[in-house]
Amino acid sequence: MSRRPDWLYEGARVFDSARDREAVVQFIGEWEDPQTEVLIPDAVFLRPEGGGTEWIISDHAALRQADAR
Repeated sequence: MSRRPDWLYEGARVFDSARDREAVVQFIGEWEDPQTEVLIPDAVFLRPEGGGTEWIISDHAALRQADAR
């Protein structure tokens, strides 16, 4: 996995290209994929801006910095 970009931090607004939606970074840290039992050291936990169901990205390459408002 490549080095995490400077704009990717907890609280940052990002665009998840895999889901075609914006989100807020809740947490960046260790996560074990329950299906593969592979440990991901820098998983990115995201949630929609207004609240809602969180999802996890194992590779931050699918994310980009959200456009300014």
